[in-house]
Order: sequence, then C-alpha cells, then structure tokens
Amino acid sequence: MLGRAASLVRLDFAPQHEQPSAWRVLLATAASIAGSLAADAAAVAVGTTIFPSTRGYVHFQFSDYGKLTVIGVLIASAAWPVTTRITSAPQWLFLRMAVLVTLVLWLPDVYILHLGAPPRAVAVLMVMHLAIAVVTYTLLTRVAPVRPAGRRSAGGRHAVTARQED
Repeated sequence: MLGRAASLVRLDFAPQHEQPSAWRVLLATAASIAGSLAADAAAVAVGTTIFPSTRGYVHFQFSDYGKLTVIGVLIASAAWPVTTRITSAPQWLFLRMAVLVTLVLWLPDVYILHLGAPPRAVAVLMVMHLAIAVVTYTLLTRVAPVRPAGRRSAGGRHAVTARQED
C-alpha cells in the first residue's frame, strides 16, 4: 500500500538527473523573495485601487506580509532540492506540492473571512498567496533546474555533448 501511494505521487528515490547547483538554488531563492515581495506589493496596489474600502487593511502592511512571504519562500526553496532528490519527476511533484500548500495557506484566509474580515481584502490576500506560489515555483524550477545525468563539463558547468554510439 505504501509503495502504491509512493508510485502515485512519483516518489521513487531514484532520480536519473543531477541536482541543481547550490549557487543556482541560492540565486533562485533570492529572486523568488524579491519577485514574491514585488507581486505582493502589486496585488495590494491593484487590490486597494479596485477596492478602495480595503485601503489601510492591517494585513496589507509590508511589515505584516513581508516577513511571512520571506519565511514561506525560504521553506519552498529548501523543499526544492529535497524534491529533486526523492523523485525522478521533480517539477511534476513540486507543482502539486505548491498547489497543496497554497490551498492550505488559504485556510487562514477563509478563517479570518469567517471571523468578519472584509471579503474583498481576503480575496486580495488569497491572490497574494497564489502569486507567491507561481513566482516561487517558476523561479526555482527554471533558475535552478535539475540537470541531465552525466552531462557536466570539466569546469562543472552543464555541457551539451553529442551522444556517442558504440
């Protein structure tokens, strides 16, 4: 049963690829933090323009969303190299994990809506969570991709070589 569940989520612990380089993961992490914070700020700007009644909403303060965004991106950035080690389909699994985490992160939004938070402000918060997921997934998987196995040059860089036939 455990093997079947692992197979369902493509958890095979046998990747046929090389891991993303540490410097690329760090670069992708920094870019994800900057991009996510920019996306948050854009969502707040657009949201408060479209819904003027949400101006001044406490969760739209940079000090409120900034630290949570950074923490979330750091956790996702730590999860990416782990994901690349446990599956031969890391983008496939990481996308599904990003969707699941986004849905889980919407639960507090739904809860504060239930407690009486303005629906339009909560909608903006939900857009912010979605934007962070899209930015972070995209940058981690594109800036720090897995590399085909055995395809490194002497300098450690990814090299494109012709396949030798016997």
